[in-house]
Amino acid sequence: MGLAIHLLGVPRVERDGEVVSSPRGLKVWGLLAYLVRSEAAVQPSRKQLATLLFEDAEDPLAALRWNLSQLRRLLGDHVLQGDSLALSTEPRPYIDVDVVASGTWVEALQAPGLGRELLEGMSFSNSPSFEVWLATERRHLQATTEAVLREAALARLAAGAAGEAADLAGRLVRQNPLDENYQALLVRSLAAAGDGVGAARQVAACRELFKRELGVMPGATLEAAMRTDTAAPTARPATGRMAAIAQMEAGEAAIGAGVLDAGLQCLRRAIVEADATVDATLRARARVALGGALVHAARGRDEEGATALHEALTFGLQSSPAHAAAACRELGYVEFLRGRYDRALAWLRRATTLAGADRAEQARIAIVHGSVLSDTAHYADALPMLHNAVALAEGVGETRQLAYAQSMLGRALLLCGDLPAATVVLERSVAGATKDWTAFVPWPQSLRAEIDLLQGNIDAASDGFEHAFALGCQIGDPCWEGIAGRGLGRVAIVRGETQRAVEILTDTIARCVRLPDAYLWGKGYALDVLCGLAVAERMPQAPAWVDELHGLAARSGMRELTVRSYLHRAALGDAASGAAARLLMGEIDNRILAGDVERAVQVESAVRPPRVKLVSD
Repeated sequence: MGLAIHLLGVPRVERDGEVVSSPRGLKVWGLLAYLVRSEAAVQPSRKQLATLLFEDAEDPLAALRWNLSQLRRLLGDHVLQGDSLALSTEPRPYIDVDVVASGTWVEALQAPGLGRELLEGMSFSNSPSFEVWLATERRHLQATTEAVLREAALARLAAGAAGEAADLAGRLVRQNPLDENYQALLVRSLAAAGDGVGAARQVAACRELFKRELGVMPGATLEAAMRTDTAAPTARPATGRMAAIAQMEAGEAAIGAGVLDAGLQCLRRAIVEADATVDATLRARARVALGGALVHAARGRDEEGATALHEALTFGLQSSPAHAAAACRELGYVEFLRGRYDRALAWLRRATTLAGADRAEQARIAIVHGSVLSDTAHYADALPMLHNAVALAEGVGETRQLAYAQSMLGRALLLCGDLPAATVVLERSVAGATKDWTAFVPWPQSLRAEIDLLQGNIDAASDGFEHAFALGCQIGDPCWEGIAGRGLGRVAIVRGETQRAVEILTDTIARCVRLPDAYLWGKGYALDVLCGLAVAERMPQAPAWVDELHGLAARSGMRELTVRSYLHRAALGDAASGAAARLLMGEIDNRILAGDVERAVQVESAVRPPRVKLVSD
């Protein structure tokens, strides 16, 4: 009851369960959608809204005033006041897009418009800047819907409701059939439900689809889905609690030594032993151990790991908030890697509450939380969060977590242009990783080499990137290969080796997402460099690459990369994208990006190049 705003599907507003009469004109709904989705901390001004939605009107501010009056009538007179406008009702109304983005999967599934388009059926062709913004939001909410369906399917699979999981995974595949993780989840759910024939048919259909549409065959993730059982026993459980603990310790030691398969077998055995004890805390602990290993050590196995973590959460909530917190944090980390940031934040908020005063767990949570905020260009919040993560990790003596926290803090400082501070933090991260965590070295080393490149130390940068790339290839980590390969491409650009730069960057982008659970921000970071080069050189591939960057950034909510994709589109002649870049830039506190936007505005004012047709047009 109360006020409910539904923007997914055909929009409507309800008061106490009764639908309120729709306002005159579509732009009232456009205005409401923008106010709901804009950042609360950066409220849009009347001038910004008038420019965005009513640029075609004789008197844009008058048109805005009329639409605001219609919106107040729809929502209630007390909702919108002052020059800077934001929804300010107390209590907060039900808003379906907020529930889908931030609610639990149970709440999100109950949203009537889940899976439908934002402002379905509406277009705003006479407001091109708003049309660009709306297309971006639609992509983002579609991706968020997919994340909810995936989360729900994993939770039902973990609870033993494999049939329900298969139904949810089927919806997911119908919405995005070219995502291998979604296909694998459907296959696993069908197999767990006892429908081996259906699972085999789905594998065959997926192979045919990928070959026809993408020209490639699915990877090992799909094959593994046919035979994966998270806790498959190898022998009858016999020795109970201490046996479970011993198996966990042996498995973690084996994985730490690089013997992955044997370690995973021990951890699966630990789950069988723990289940025989009927000790909820031990059952949660064993599943956190296996889930964490699958997420961090077994590349391409995040979906299997997520199932174990959902099971761990169920047992942890019964008896062990610490293990429940760890499960939530690891589930948030999986979402972080794949750019499902709204859902990542929901998991991390839950983890923070469950962790209580556990400073070691709070440190791990803060690292991932700060990294999510950095990926989405919320730098004003990311920097203090990552500083706190460094302090917490240092305080509890977790050297690997400290190196990780320092690397993510250094990255945020680098992106914001604070090179002196970034240098100090990244050098500490490299030193700590070199001493205690060699496999992690390529990440901070590549970021440190980026500083050398920005400062004109080309040879030093090249050496740093080459070492990081070689080590990343030796380890076989797509993320490390991606960040180092991006740097080598940038070195080639600076040296005037355009064709070599294109070859390096296209290879890098393929490398960094060769597994279905790769870090998507890394792909976007490299793709942005390739787009900048292609646009500057007027390459025929430029529109396709720019559209790829925009699609990735818009779906995930990588706001800085979304702005940069707008700038690339503007350089190709799309003036509406330039206006959208300036609008979104107002929500991002980054002087480097602000300078890039300002330079683009100056170029646009000086000369307007002929428009190049974009692939998505």
